[in-house]
Amino acid sequence: MIQLSVQNLTKRYKTGEGVSNINLEVNKGELVTLLGPSGCGKTTVLRTIGGFLEPDAGDILIEGKSVLQLPPEKRPTGMVFQGYNLWPHMNVYNNLAFGLKIRKKSSSEIEEAVKRVLDLVRLPGTQKKFPGELSGGQQQRIAVARAFLLEPAVLLLDEPFSALDAKLRHEMREELRDIQASTGLTMVFVTHDQEEALSISDKIVVMNAGHIEQMASPQEIYDRPRTLFAAQFIGKMNFIQGNADGNRVHVKRLQFANDEQLNGSVTVAVRPEDIAFVKPEEGLEATIHQVMILGHYAEVSLETEAGLLKAFLPRDAVKDLQPGQVVGLLFSKVLTYNATSA
Repeated sequence: MIQLSVQNLTKRYKTGEGVSNINLEVNKGELVTLLGPSGCGKTTVLRTIGGFLEPDAGDILIEGKSVLQLPPEKRPTGMVFQGYNLWPHMNVYNNLAFGLKIRKKSSSEIEEAVKRVLDLVRLPGTQKKFPGELSGGQQQRIAVARAFLLEPAVLLLDEPFSALDAKLRHEMREELRDIQASTGLTMVFVTHDQEEALSISDKIVVMNAGHIEQMASPQEIYDRPRTLFAAQFIGKMNFIQGNADGNRVHVKRLQFANDEQLNGSVTVAVRPEDIAFVKPEEGLEATIHQVMILGHYAEVSLETEAGLLKAFLPRDAVKDLQPGQVVGLLFSKVLTYNATSA
């Protein structure tokens, strides 16, 4: 069942930035992430859904009904911002209860709902604490809890973890995924962090310069980025110039199937984990420039006649590799794009 439908949405600013003809469907219970660089339009889409911006054209339907005429407080949406937006002079209980009081809920209903949502975000017993007594991660959990309490049809999250340190951000992602799984809430999440998008999403919408480049599952976008931009933006990738003719793509002495039926100059994309080491005479000749151990795997920088490449290998596989050593490279999987399609 489609919970949110964005139809031909256009919103342009005087600067010329904004979005054009955005079409997006989010199913009930899905977590969909809008991913892209700063200025690509992802926050514009989110704020328009929430009613904080008025579109120039298009429509927004939630549970089958247009919400364009409704102000933010009347829309069946909840919003979690980058900042926690908690009232510092109110304790946690009153921060959470505020919206429910406006909805004329009884004291016992409010108490029960607050207790339930604090258990959900794993902060039971914090009702009497003030925001200043909580860590950044705890404050962000309270902000998420407050949005949950209003039981929105769609929860909108605008880079909610960007102010947190890396370890806490990782924990909060897991929390959010757990909460989403247990509540079945529909969420639209904005981030410029590709790792965050890959780890929490049911579906990723890659945005660039006000339009959608690709919309698919994290696995699909990682394995088969449809455009050169998506390939550049999702995960680490090596880009090599090659040539295509007939059924083959050529990169120096290596050849690959030309599945895209391209011709002439092409850009060949190779994930670092898809590079295998062989004897120098059996592959693309490369000189090891640097070996860096990054936890359970190692990143090997290689100088080749096709340019500087990076390979990821298990940590145990690099113990005999030295800078200056000459090796051969084979690519187990490549993607090819028109050289001009960036």
